[in-house]
Amino acid sequence: MSRTAAPIGATHKPPSQDEEARLRELGYQPVLARRMDGFGNFAISFSVISVLSGCMTLYGFGLGTGGPSVMLWGWVGVGLFVLCVGLALAEVTSAYPTSGALYYMADRLGGRRWGWYTGWLNLLGLLGAIAGIDYGAALFTGAFLNLQWGFVPTPGSTFLIFLAILLLHAALNLFGVRLVSVLNSVSVWWHLIGVAVIVGALALVPDRHQSVEFVFTKFVNDTGWANPFYVAAIGLLLAQYTFSGYDASAHLSEETSNASVTAAKGIVRAIWVSWLAGFALLAGLTFAIQDYAATQNSATGVPPAQIFLDALGSGGAAALLLVVIVAQLFCGNAEVAAASRMVFAFSRDNALPGSSLWRKVNAATQTPVPAVWLAVVVAALLAVPSLYSATAYGAVTAINVIGITPAYAIPIYLRLRAGNRFVPGPWSLGRWSRPIGWIAVVWVAFVTVLFCLPQKSPVNVDTMNYAFIALAVVLILASVWWYVARRSYGTPTTYGSAREEAEISEGIV
Repeated sequence: MSRTAAPIGATHKPPSQDEEARLRELGYQPVLARRMDGFGNFAISFSVISVLSGCMTLYGFGLGTGGPSVMLWGWVGVGLFVLCVGLALAEVTSAYPTSGALYYMADRLGGRRWGWYTGWLNLLGLLGAIAGIDYGAALFTGAFLNLQWGFVPTPGSTFLIFLAILLLHAALNLFGVRLVSVLNSVSVWWHLIGVAVIVGALALVPDRHQSVEFVFTKFVNDTGWANPFYVAAIGLLLAQYTFSGYDASAHLSEETSNASVTAAKGIVRAIWVSWLAGFALLAGLTFAIQDYAATQNSATGVPPAQIFLDALGSGGAAALLLVVIVAQLFCGNAEVAAASRMVFAFSRDNALPGSSLWRKVNAATQTPVPAVWLAVVVAALLAVPSLYSATAYGAVTAINVIGITPAYAIPIYLRLRAGNRFVPGPWSLGRWSRPIGWIAVVWVAFVTVLFCLPQKSPVNVDTMNYAFIALAVVLILASVWWYVARRSYGTPTTYGSAREEAEISEGIV
């Protein structure tokens, strides 16, 4: 399914009203069920961003890497830059609404190698996200069990809970995209109402709150590094990790009605709604801190659980933890859906070892079943270091950021480089495309370097940031596999050749 290079403007027609016809124009025979509406598409990205997952699981990290001031102001600043990335990415998504998403865009705009490496980075980020989200849910589940029954979480028990959550998400994703869409729609309201309940309870129940000065100016440095600017920069990981995964709307575009418009809108809407909800959540948590040191060193292993406990008592804390855990389960389920579609699409173009297996689609549910299982198994492997290292969870979240964030910027950069050769879809930024695009590219370059740097000092086996090792391994694997699979890998120009039809029919079981 290789293709020859051609001018960008010459190979792409403006998207047609019929999304199935548009998909054929882009080179693919529709095999996935298009059963998701615009709200469902927005809901999957909103669920993957999940402020009740990202903000909560890395809140303890934020307490020591800059403290309240960096968490609150960092959220505002990072959210603004991420919105620029989302806007620029949405414009390219509108022109190329396929499950391959980022790598397909890069392939069409820059060539096969651009697409190849973008796909591997995107896949690393998506799989790291599953590991980070579901391991975070396991941590909060352990904290809930601690409050209710005195259960003492250990790395081993937390990992077993994590595996159980992964199996749950695999099972849910095997039923088809309609169930995934319904769960994501419920997830939106669960998140919004959940944030409102948590913030409201923390505002009304406690007799004592921190001052405005504390919340917006208090700086805390427990990293061992002396430079406050470095510490503040490292502390941005909380916000940047939370603001990731919005490419899920693009990955589900082949299962979304009117995807050329709704997938683009889904990306942007998910970011700005999460921006507002996350700020309210972080402010509510920070105002309600009763004892900073006790919160950091909570016996539950989860600082937000200690805030709930100190502010509301054990009953109230358990109730709010359940709200958070259910939200995190929604989030992980949505991420498995997005990652499995990426595995399916990348295999459809023969980019992965064993592609003929991973691209198979169940005829009854129209779901890429092997791709779902591959996604959860690799996510489980990524979290294995958590059994041995206390800092491993921070590394897993950094893997998500340094994998997926560059993958966002590459198609944006290539779209900028293409200039007028790029034919926009029905959703476009118009004259704002170039300035917003360059802001996005520069921001991504900055955070990619930033989150490869060590987060603790002194740097040793226990405190080093292993994220750059994961990045290096994936890039090396991608480079080696390129020389094996480069003749078979490629996105098609138009659907319809006998070979392509045979290959696709082999993938439906």
